[in-house]
Amino acid sequence: MRWWVTATLIVFVATSCSKKDSSGVATAAPYHKIDMHTHFPPRAAARMVGLMDRYGVATVVNLSGGSPGRGLEEQLAAARTFPGRIKVFANLDWRLATTGDGYGQKMAANLARAAELGAVGLKIPKGLGIGFVDADRQLIAVDAPELDPVFEAAGRLGLPVSIHTGDPVAFWSPPTEDNERYAELSVHPGWSFYGQPVPSWQDLFDAFERRVARHPNTTFIGVHFGNAPEFPDRVRAMLDKYPNLYIDTAARVPEIGRRPAKQIKSLFADHADRILFGTDLGVGTHPLDLMLGSTGATPPTKDDVDHFFASTWRYFETSDRDFAHPTPVQGEWTISGIELAPELLKKLYGANAARLLGLEPPKASP
Repeated sequence: MRWWVTATLIVFVATSCSKKDSSGVATAAPYHKIDMHTHFPPRAAARMVGLMDRYGVATVVNLSGGSPGRGLEEQLAAARTFPGRIKVFANLDWRLATTGDGYGQKMAANLARAAELGAVGLKIPKGLGIGFVDADRQLIAVDAPELDPVFEAAGRLGLPVSIHTGDPVAFWSPPTEDNERYAELSVHPGWSFYGQPVPSWQDLFDAFERRVARHPNTTFIGVHFGNAPEFPDRVRAMLDKYPNLYIDTAARVPEIGRRPAKQIKSLFADHADRILFGTDLGVGTHPLDLMLGSTGATPPTKDDVDHFFASTWRYFETSDRDFAHPTPVQGEWTISGIELAPELLKKLYGANAARLLGLEPPKASP
């Protein structure tokens, strides 16, 4: 499988959030932006920064940092080449889980080393719960007690944990033409969990909640809109209940955008300090290695990239109705904007991330 990596190309125009560009599409509000959800290999760092400069993003968080001795050092070295532009989250070495009892302690020690090297967070991929196995070849549950030392260590070390649990609900339904994500599953048949020996979507989400509840001193970021964009009321309930939970918006504007705008806007307003901007855009070293939240049958064009960001800004910044969402392969429906107030946009686009990562508060871009 190609290593699709996520980069932040943030379209930037210093205009008011309601102004239209020459194409009639809303332009980006004049705030520094911190993308909390990107992936790219070390050799793509220069390309990433070029795209950041082009589109006006201040900082990106690379969630594909690797682990000590397995790529982390190279990722951190690449980040240091561009001071202040790239922050790196470490990953766990899941091979340790096959070594027998006590693997959680080994992973925790590895995480402490990652923090010493310069990692500023931890990313847990969706393989936890549906793919990673222990020494007995059994799936490791999202809330497996053996992993408790890892999440407790993250809390002690001050490392936020971006955690991806499950996937779109439609991936558990038959991958037929009746499936609303049929286009995406047709290109990626391996993404379908229908009839597969994995937990149900519900079981995975319940385990995710138990994990967050078990570690109140650890900050969690539920990626992809809290791992439940189809159920914003459930996301709201978790944010209400767990002050250690943040969420990001990566690759889920298409999903939340088809929900009632009033419902989503209210959620953003009530939890304005704990929602983070993210794209899940991927970029590699080859010009065709580009992913706009998901991938279709052919690589995206420049027009596709422009649309991806213009539609994203339009969603957050305007009250426009029934326009094309950023990633058509994720479903054939339209979305309607939530027109966030300037103070909410400032928090979403960068201020919340800066506070969480201990960065200097972002200022309005010139």
